[in-house]
Amino acid sequence: MSRHTIGVNLSERGASAVLVDADGTAVKRAAASGAGALARVLRETAPAGVRTVGVATDGISRGELDEALGGAAGHVCSPGAAAVTAEAWVGGARGARDAVCLWIGDRVFAGVMLGGSPWLGAHGLAGSAAWLALNPVERQDYRKFGSLAAEVSNTGIARRLSWRIQSGDRSAVLEQAGDLAAITAAHVFDGARNGDGVAISVVRETAKYVGMALANLASAVDPEVVVLAGDLALAGDLLLDPVANECARRLPPAILPHFRLEFSPLGLDGVGIGAARLAALASA
Repeated sequence: MSRHTIGVNLSERGASAVLVDADGTAVKRAAASGAGALARVLRETAPAGVRTVGVATDGISRGELDEALGGAAGHVCSPGAAAVTAEAWVGGARGARDAVCLWIGDRVFAGVMLGGSPWLGAHGLAGSAAWLALNPVERQDYRKFGSLAAEVSNTGIARRLSWRIQSGDRSAVLEQAGDLAAITAAHVFDGARNGDGVAISVVRETAKYVGMALANLASAVDPEVVVLAGDLALAGDLLLDPVANECARRLPPAILPHFRLEFSPLGLDGVGIGAARLAALASA
């Protein structure tokens, strides 16, 4: 019998899967989009003998899951629960029993671990960090995506730089991307690394929002460690110091001496690793 477990990160954008060994290492990966994405990534990552699958998703029917699994044992969890579980197992919060993980990329969500277990909330909706309200100005996109997500998701970061260009600022990022619609968060971070003033300004704003969000979560939970994960964790060279400084400015004085901030070392595998871990625990 295989000692491997499959973990899947499933969203409206598609599915990504990792085959995880007993030590928490992702040894195989697959990604797909469109109809049947879940079934396809499972076929690509499932060796003989693997019968346990964890799926982190905001919504999938049991019928869809059972059809895709084809008889394997499936465990469904929230992306936030998966993310914080992975960090506490093999990531930035390794060994912690009280931790927070804020994931920022195409989506924005958080996971909270209390006493060694993910805290799901009364309705399974704990960790809806996309909707953290950090700006008293109400924009239309806040109501659609959530206040924090509208500012710091991959799309939000690209949109803020695009608005700056449209308002008259000159940025080399536009030349790199080709046109406004093609600008991505990765373009913004590359521009900041190359000294582009507008990109640097957008990154500073991003760090401010992220630091505020992390400080709010830490103040509410009082965790051992707070982990920033997802695409933004890959820009630690630009964000680590300004995010940490913003957190320090916002935290209660009693919490500040105990505050620990980590950027996830798991890359984009974290949600899948955590989903696999929760599935393995549930089937043990």
